[in-house]
Amino acid sequence: MAQKITIDGVEYDLDSLSENARAQVVNLRATDQELARAQALVAMLQTARTTYANVLKAELAAQAPASSTGKAKN
Repeated sequence: MAQKITIDGVEYDLDSLSENARAQVVNLRATDQELARAQALVAMLQTARTTYANVLKAELAAQAPASSTGKAKN
């Protein structure tokens, strides 16, 4: 069975495309894979950042004197 690709709502048989068009399909697929990996990395880093911020807040709260209002003193 021939592989198909749909671009702008038009279905193309990959075997009927020029060599250059097939190369661009390969480039698009590789780019899509890298974008997906980058998006997964960003999601992981955002989760880690949120966790680090929460741990820092808890640490600061544990170190704060009982009478502290959270305002910095000059």
